Amino acid sequence: MPKSNVLFLCTGNSARSQMAEAFLRHYASDLFNAYSAGLEPKGMNPFTVRVMNEIGISVEGQYSKSLREYLGKQLFAYLVTVCADAEARCPSVWPGVQFRLHWKFDDPAAFEGTEEEKLAKFREVRDQIKAAIEAFVAQERAKYDTAAASQR
Repeated sequence: MPKSNVLFLCTGNSARSQMAEAFLRHYASDLFNAYSAGLEPKGMNPFTVRVMNEIGISVEGQYSKSLREYLGKQLFAYLVTVCADAEARCPSVWPGVQFRLHWKFDDPAAFEGTEEEKLAKFREVRDQIKAAIEAFVAQERAKYDTAAASQR
């Protein structure tokens, strides 16, 4: 069965969508090609790299990309917005998208506080994204397994 393309979209493509891309690649690269983009890319947030490295998942090779990098050039089976701004501003029609999902997470990059408080917020959001990806992968694997079993 061919792999499905999944695009995670947020405003800055600096934290949430980058984490989601890395988690999906880590947990289900056999089923999905993971991508991320932002409406207004701001560059990878150093805290994103730090909190992902803490749990042994690398974001090496990932970089902040604009949504325009993919529009009209790449087909996605899944479009997942990870913030309210991206959900509101994303094109309502995207050729090829079969499933559009919205997972709302706080923006850890907007959190203000000490370095340790910011890290705590990044960890909290990272763990929420991890749980969402794990649930998504479990659901999609079950569909895949059911489809594969019916073809036997």
